[in-house]
Amino acid sequence: MALMPALTRTEAETRVRLLDVHHYAVDLDLTRGDELFGSTTEITFTAREAAETFVELKPAALHRAVLDGRELDPGTLHGNRLPLALTAGEHRLRIEADMRYSRTGEGMHRFTDPADGEAYVYTQLFMEDVQRVAAAFDQPDLKAVFEVAVTAPSAWTVLGNGVAARTEEADPAGGEAARWRIAPTPPISTYLLAVAAGPWHSVRTEHAGLPFGLHCRASLAPHLDADADELLDTTRRCFDRYAEIFDEPYPFDSYDQAFVPEFNAGAMENPGLVTFRDEFVFRSAVTATERQTRAMVVAHEMAHMWFGDLVTLRWWDDIWLNESFAEYMGYQVLSEATGFTGAWTEFAVTRKGWGYDADQRPSTHPVAPDPEAVPDTASALLNFDGISYAKGASALRQLVAWLGEKDFLAGINDHFARHRFGNATLADFVDSLARATDRDVHAWAGQWLRTTGVDTLTAVVDAHPDAWTLTLRRDGSRPHRVSVGVYDREPGDGRTLVLRERYETDVPQAEPSPRPGARPALVVPNDLDLTYAKLRLDEASLEAVLRGLSAIPDGLTRAVVWNTLRDMLRDGDLAPADYLATAAAHLPQERDLAVVQGVLGFARLHVADHYLPAERRPAALAALAALARELLRAPDPGLRLAAARTLLSTAGPDDLRAWLADGAVPGGPDLDPDLRWRLLLRLAVLGAAGPADIDAELARDPSATGQEGAARCRAALPDPAAKEAAWAALFEDDALSNYLFNATAQGFWQPEQHDLLRGFVPRYYPAAVSLAARRGAALAAAAARHAFPAHAVEPETLRLGEECLRTADPVPALRRGLADQLDDLARALRVRRAGSDGAPAPAAD
Repeated sequence: MALMPALTRTEAETRVRLLDVHHYAVDLDLTRGDELFGSTTEITFTAREAAETFVELKPAALHRAVLDGRELDPGTLHGNRLPLALTAGEHRLRIEADMRYSRTGEGMHRFTDPADGEAYVYTQLFMEDVQRVAAAFDQPDLKAVFEVAVTAPSAWTVLGNGVAARTEEADPAGGEAARWRIAPTPPISTYLLAVAAGPWHSVRTEHAGLPFGLHCRASLAPHLDADADELLDTTRRCFDRYAEIFDEPYPFDSYDQAFVPEFNAGAMENPGLVTFRDEFVFRSAVTATERQTRAMVVAHEMAHMWFGDLVTLRWWDDIWLNESFAEYMGYQVLSEATGFTGAWTEFAVTRKGWGYDADQRPSTHPVAPDPEAVPDTASALLNFDGISYAKGASALRQLVAWLGEKDFLAGINDHFARHRFGNATLADFVDSLARATDRDVHAWAGQWLRTTGVDTLTAVVDAHPDAWTLTLRRDGSRPHRVSVGVYDREPGDGRTLVLRERYETDVPQAEPSPRPGARPALVVPNDLDLTYAKLRLDEASLEAVLRGLSAIPDGLTRAVVWNTLRDMLRDGDLAPADYLATAAAHLPQERDLAVVQGVLGFARLHVADHYLPAERRPAALAALAALARELLRAPDPGLRLAAARTLLSTAGPDDLRAWLADGAVPGGPDLDPDLRWRLLLRLAVLGAAGPADIDAELARDPSATGQEGAARCRAALPDPAAKEAAWAALFEDDALSNYLFNATAQGFWQPEQHDLLRGFVPRYYPAAVSLAARRGAALAAAAARHAFPAHAVEPETLRLGEECLRTADPVPALRRGLADQLDDLARALRVRRAGSDGAPAPAAD
């Protein structure tokens, strides 16, 4: 795959001054086989003056290009750019091409379901992949009306940005194909064009006078039907809540949600046709927290109908105007309008760590970087990370705490009114907020959105006769509005903590005033998680939480405290073994499932596999297995499921074999397909299962998920031939789909197989560089995320990676991913060196 030139911000600014794009007529022919599809695009636009410019497309073959009735030479296509010499005035450009289906989740992705042989196609056109489907002036501030027609196999249903209708036109193929027309859109950006086609299973309804729909592969129909009421109820409740808080009505003619296969992201906010990864159609048991996560994604994507689709960023430096707002609004609306009232607890214990981690790496960037820091689309793609999502949402939550919700919503609605169906910048948004308040929003934005890094707030508590004083020392530069939770031990109990008071204060503080009463047992700054900062508790409070963390009454406060321990561990201030001891002491009493899942996941994947020296890992896995067995006694089925998953990743082969034969974990759930594949993976890693076992399980579960499970297990086998076969699949088979690549990579590196894998570590870097150059940004990111040898926490792994970055010139997506992985690896080495020097954990009460 030849690398295409990235569009620069300067080029986009030049083109938007020249062009006014009015209308796209896109005609797609999806009946030409499983490799190519036909694409005809007619663009009407105005040039404000005579000039030379270009239109983008990435065809398999360009057949015709006609500008105002004049044939252009297809041979002038250079990379993805077809040059255009324009006179001032109106123009019509027609492009006829063959396009290639994708297997990487980019452009028009094609998938054949192994369960029934049915094929499905869908578009994912962010950020510059509309060029893989149709010719376009591909930048977000050249909005236009899109009108789409599709020829598809007659058994298929076609979905799009607007209401799609099957026409009565005669079929030239003799009845084996049908024509569909999709209603014209309002003006939208090119990356938001969407089409999905296949023999979808659909659940349709109507709400607020609009057609609503849920769609999935036919083989997943029973699972979608089982959850359709829940999904539609969440959709309606969120829709109605947005209708209450936004003055601007929902801006499109329908609301379809399609769960599509092999999707790289969680979801995509295409106007009127939101696409989700179809793992959200649950075919195995899930916890209530996972249902909440799915509901949050529904709420997040719906927020984009306003933040991103109605009002769109002008250039990619303002991606936070899409993602941070959708993230904040998703969690807030979910907690207000649905039964998932604890959504912010999950954000605190899981999502927020993503932001903290990203913000402490060398690749950190401001929530709203300067335009000069995002010079082209290749650099912009790197900023879809924990900063643009989790940190940005945290900053907005802090803004609401500081500004007040009423003024915040007034500013938002002013922003929508002033820029509807147009484009806007950070300056535009801050101006709208400033119109709604007397506070200095411009100064706030400069301090919060234009800076990098995580502030640290350290609590100092001084006791006085009949009073006490809290001083919050700030390492950083941002102003913070925080809530402070003050807790006492229950008289006569000694363990239970009760809230004495909760008050708000600003950081930096004025001279702190003494507060009446004896020194509290526990003081938690930011206990409602209203700001974005690392915390350091005073010594007595730290001892109180290590002894009595599970006795803190509020789940959100417990999440804040667990995050504090997580940050201390990562900074070398708490020994990994002490984190595990605290988890063992307090998770059996934990009532919030999100907290249990978040802590268990961090303990298993990060503490045991990366932060502990290799010789101490077996004891850590045994301790986590013992904790999981204890959690299996919980009455909550979600807790038992979370415990069973942990147990299946830590148990020994004899137990695993017995459970597989019995079809259940003792005291836990029956083994559904997801749990069976988890169990078999662990057996494969330990050398207690072989190819015949994997083949038998795949025969039992021949679904797409089963294919991924089998690929993961085969790659995990501790056999040199199996490893070489997996390596060839990863780095030599350019037809391997994105999901099978991920699954194979996830199985390949295993800490238990360190000696077997040692020789593959130096091979990884040149192989990843070559793969990324051939297969593009999505596989480059996957090679860094999933195929990196993270298990090899050794100086040599770090040295080889740093040499690769210096000398091998990896493509931007791989360079960024490797830089982040290497920083995490260096941190793990530092934590290991710190060893037992961290603060010791006292025994739990």
